[in-house]
Amino acid sequence: MKAILLAACLTLLAAEAQAVSRYDPMRMSCGRVQATIAGQGAVILRYQSTRVPGLPLYDRYVRDERFCDMGEVRARAYVPSADTKSCPVYVCKRPEFDRHFRRRLFPHR
Repeated sequence: MKAILLAACLTLLAAEAQAVSRYDPMRMSCGRVQATIAGQGAVILRYQSTRVPGLPLYDRYVRDERFCDMGEVRARAYVPSADTKSCPVYVCKRPEFDRHFRRRLFPHR
């Protein structure tokens, strides 16, 4: 019974890991990048850094917050594409609160 449960869990993890497709945005127009994200919900975009030659950059880009983990929000980001240097897309991030705001909420800390 434990072996079946373990196999089922591993299968689900493998399926989830395979679910996110990887793309090179430099080979796609900005509209195509945005349409791909919109169609799949979440993708990984991998491209070369313009500031550090040879440094690959990548992240997971999402259509909306349903593809973010609990406690994360959708935040604007930009990636290069074949037709523009800054194609607007979204990533998931943990919200950062202003320190002054926290002091007002928790003055005794």
